[in-house]
Amino acid sequence: MALTIMASAGSFAAISTLLGSPVLGAFLIMEAAGVGGATLSLVALPGLLASGIGALVFIGLNNWTGLGDFSLALTSVPPAVDPTVATMAWALAVGAAGALLGWVIRWIGLSLRPVVHLNRVLVTAVLGLLIGLTAMAYQLISGQSFTQVLFSGQSAMPELVEHAADYSVGVLLLLAACKTFVYGLSLSAFRGGPIFPAMFIGAVLGIAMSGLPGMSLAPAIGMGIGAMCAAMLRLPMTSTLLATLLLGADGLSVTPEVVVAVAVAFVVTSVLPDPAPKGPPQLPA
Repeated sequence: MALTIMASAGSFAAISTLLGSPVLGAFLIMEAAGVGGATLSLVALPGLLASGIGALVFIGLNNWTGLGDFSLALTSVPPAVDPTVATMAWALAVGAAGALLGWVIRWIGLSLRPVVHLNRVLVTAVLGLLIGLTAMAYQLISGQSFTQVLFSGQSAMPELVEHAADYSVGVLLLLAACKTFVYGLSLSAFRGGPIFPAMFIGAVLGIAMSGLPGMSLAPAIGMGIGAMCAAMLRLPMTSTLLATLLLGADGLSVTPEVVVAVAVAFVVTSVLPDPAPKGPPQLPA
């Protein structure tokens, strides 16, 4: 039990540091692990304490300088708007679109897994080359940086939202397609987490849909991020919190739309067929 508590506390601290919020890290761990009742008291309290101590390392204490704080909130947030009937209706479409994109990503990754197992080194190298070519093609066609496709999206997302008006719908759709394809390839053979790529694709999806009648940029981004996170993580509470915390002060105003988009994405993802291929991989003789 002591080892379990120590490991859980370390997981709390690590995820809280990554996401920039001890509360968000606690939500993610508890929802993913299904922790509740007496176990919650044993695991959550040491975990929150470890997260708080970890935060001191980055923030600092008195005259001691920290490593620099990190916040999940965007540096430039679109102006907040009150929920409308139109945005609530569009939340249904965004949730369904996020679920479908998530299914495509998982289908690509799971379909390629048997091929990866046949020859991990060779196939991984080929997939890496294909990922690089996709990023290069995006830069040549769109004129935007290849880093938006190549990396997780954690550092590129604030700049994308800040300069959202500079992107045409065509470029945004191309970015979403390239990122979806590369994300699926990466899931099949490379190490990495599902959170930030899903958030980035959700932001791209939201910006692309923000020009629709009755839609605004802030709720569109929140709905897109929430829907994609729900589709990939299958954790509706954490997905809602991720989207609202990202928008900072505007998070409260867009919460109703985000909740609808997350709920739709979660339900649609649950009813879609399993994207995993049938049968074990066939190894060469």
